[in-house]
Amino acid sequence: MTIMSRSSSLALVLLCLYNLSFLEAINGGFSVEMIHRDSSRSPFFRPTETRFQRVANAMRRSINRANHLNQSFVFPNSPKTTVISALGEYLMSYSVGTPSLQVFGIVDTGSDIIWLQCQPCKKCYKQITPIFDSSKSKTYKTLPCPSNTCQSVQGTSCSSRKNCLYSIDYADGSHSQGDLSVETLTLGSTSGSPVQFPGTVIGCGRDNAIGFEEKNSGIVGLGRGPVSLITQLSPSTGGKFSYCLQLNFGDAAVVSGHGTVSTPLFSQNGQVFYFLTLEAFSVGRNRIEFGSPRSGGKGNIIIDSGTTLTVLPNGVYSKLESAVAKTVKLKRVRDPNQVLGLCYKVTPDKLDASVPVITAHFRGADVTLNAINTFVQVADDVVCFAFQPTETGAVFGNLAQQNLLVGYDLQKNTVSFKHTDCTKQ
Repeated sequence: MTIMSRSSSLALVLLCLYNLSFLEAINGGFSVEMIHRDSSRSPFFRPTETRFQRVANAMRRSINRANHLNQSFVFPNSPKTTVISALGEYLMSYSVGTPSLQVFGIVDTGSDIIWLQCQPCKKCYKQITPIFDSSKSKTYKTLPCPSNTCQSVQGTSCSSRKNCLYSIDYADGSHSQGDLSVETLTLGSTSGSPVQFPGTVIGCGRDNAIGFEEKNSGIVGLGRGPVSLITQLSPSTGGKFSYCLQLNFGDAAVVSGHGTVSTPLFSQNGQVFYFLTLEAFSVGRNRIEFGSPRSGGKGNIIIDSGTTLTVLPNGVYSKLESAVAKTVKLKRVRDPNQVLGLCYKVTPDKLDASVPVITAHFRGADVTLNAINTFVQVADDVVCFAFQPTETGAVFGNLAQQNLLVGYDLQKNTVSFKHTDCTKQ
């Protein structure tokens, strides 16, 4: 995602700003800031925390999120509509309504709806910004039950007034219920010219509870569902987006050229997640097989920009950790945060020469992972292997994607990788 000095490691990842670019036309576009929750520009920023406290918090959030994501492997055919999601790492600032009101939503690739708290509210939690009052907006409209949009969204029902109601439950106990509506969203541009998207489908939450410690306005879903932000922009973007410091859409999102490798992209059982097929890891000549894909070969690992660590099944993790440990000749130490298992004492400037390159063998695409992708600094002169074991499932996290231009083509159903200096994008 970003290039950094080893002395800053994940701390700089946590403080970096992401730009979100929507391609309005083939030859035009604009950029919208996405802000990491621990950035000094985030409304959730805590100046009293040290950078290593922020690293530790991100590790714990990552494990929590991965545990929720991996429930999709355990209950692939569950009839209950539960969004497997947890704390996201990135905020998106946008404005809603006419006149517009600025709000902050958690960006979540594991959710397929844009929802925010709305007044009048039956039960709203306290949030850091004013709550949107739909009755004061000139462009707000509820959707009727018979509409195609209402019928396409899971978990909808009818009110006594025949308006479309949505209900969404998250695995961490959060929930939102309210009116499925259309409204004008305004996205601020880094060029200084805000861009409006009238008629955007949103959930206007009248009964909400959220497990996040910081009380944002709601969720901005980037999953594969019919009313996610990605899907609603698809007519103008061709279903393409990529990220490498900035998130690009449409023709600007095409990843190509020397060094580009591509792998098939899958969905499972109508879920909103992005699945890839990982065949093995290699550490030097030591190849660690990942195992057979589930669901008839339709992917065995979720690629997720909101999970910090890469999470692997216990058996695969154990073999990979052992292979790495055999090649590293540094002094082993314990993680002071008691989160990660394989840690070493080393100055950041010597890390690259001290740890092996790991290759992730996706189907049809070999992606090399350097020290910046596989180790994270957790304390002064202490680095840890940025992988975590789990009982079920797997997640390819955002540390492993640093300095990779990652492109999604939802029409061709491929994900492409290209090593890139993301600071120059």
